Amino acid sequence: MTPGTVGGRLRFMTFSVIAHDPASGLTGVAVASCVLAVGARVATARRGVGVVAAQASSPLWHGNAALDLLARGASPEEAAAAMAALPEPEERQLAVVDVRGGVAAWTGPDCQGEAGHRLGEHVSVQGNTLADGVLHTLWTAWEAARGRPLAERLLAALLAGDRAGGDRRGRQSAALLLVGEDDPVDLRVDDAADPVAELGRLLTVDRAHRLFREAYARHREGCRDEAVALLLRSQELAPGDRLIGTWAPRILGAEG
Repeated sequence: MTPGTVGGRLRFMTFSVIAHDPASGLTGVAVASCVLAVGARVATARRGVGVVAAQASSPLWHGNAALDLLARGASPEEAAAAMAALPEPEERQLAVVDVRGGVAAWTGPDCQGEAGHRLGEHVSVQGNTLADGVLHTLWTAWEAARGRPLAERLLAALLAGDRAGGDRRGRQSAALLLVGEDDPVDLRVDDAADPVAELGRLLTVDRAHRLFREAYARHREGCRDEAVALLLRSQELAPGDRLIGTWAPRILGAEG
């Protein structure tokens, strides 16, 4: 058996934060790990249903299976218990949050290194194969970011956990996934030296593009002042962005 596997299955040594924001209606997850493309392997979300982080030796299908249970009316506690009742749960980890803010998690007793989870109101933080103190840091950073938009709050917790040592093997990938709006946030850094920092940069670019799309909509409606103001804000967030730069003259030209 090679390092990072159990019974021939890949372990997803991972730390994550999942949460629901009742003010915005958004539900999301931020996750990082020293594996390739953790966003494609661990984080699963479904609009109107919830979010799951399936970690450690959890098979890839467990996330969707848990969401299926939520969609059929199960509580997060029931969904997590059903996944934990499947064969070989000892080295698996799973966290579930639904669109009403209910949360539940399971950490198998044989998960490696510092491993565990902590549940709060509308939130769960969890990880395995962690450097010492990372789980506590995730929690305190989440609490300290109270009042910020959900994407920023998730990222702040993830960044604090990463800077506290994160996955004790190192860094490789990170992801941020939020659902609840017509246009979800789905950002992934699959292979990078500092993936959580890069994820933060992508979130800023994502905000810039959202402002730009709003600017172009106002431009099409003939609202010139609003369009230009939104465009300038987008350019401040993402100076030199190619998409915004390509279309900016059309919006600015409306002023003349």
